[in-house]
Amino acid sequence: MAKTYGYYRVSTHDQNPELQISALRAAGCHPVIRDVGVSGAKASRPAFDQIMNRITDGDKLIVWRLDRMGRSLRNLVEVNETLIERGAKFESLTEKLDTSTPMGEFVFHILAAVAQLERQIIRERTLAGMAVAAAKGRFPGRPRKRSNESPIQRGKKLNRNIRILYNNVYVGQERNKEVESSFCK
Repeated sequence: MAKTYGYYRVSTHDQNPELQISALRAAGCHPVIRDVGVSGAKASRPAFDQIMNRITDGDKLIVWRLDRMGRSLRNLVEVNETLIERGAKFESLTEKLDTSTPMGEFVFHILAAVAQLERQIIRERTLAGMAVAAAKGRFPGRPRKRSNESPIQRGKKLNRNIRILYNNVYVGQERNKEVESSFCK
């Protein structure tokens, strides 16, 4: 029995995929499979790979928008060719794209090129922003998780904390039961 696979993707965990999910369900997709926190620039994505491994003759792959399937012209064309080889159909809901017709195939290639261009523009802007930040003396990219303390400073702070802990837990040879019990809860 032919299946209609729905695929959605969000690049970050804080993006809301509800619009994609509801559109795919309204299109009759079952199952609806997702990749969360995965860039469309990557050719290999766990859930998408799972669909591509399962899809067979008569099945259909539906995405909400073409760029949810991928951002590389080469990758999008390869995926489309794989679907054609397996006798599966492809549909993009937003672009109303159906690759089973010559015009649909033509429009697919144009939109795939646009998706790749969009990805390249985003990358260009990101690199330009990082260069400006570096010129201003800021470190571009994600904030560091650690402080700017040197390893020696961190070691001294840790040593001081150990001494404070030792002095509060052990008083001479006798244990301070009140402090010790608060650490052992």
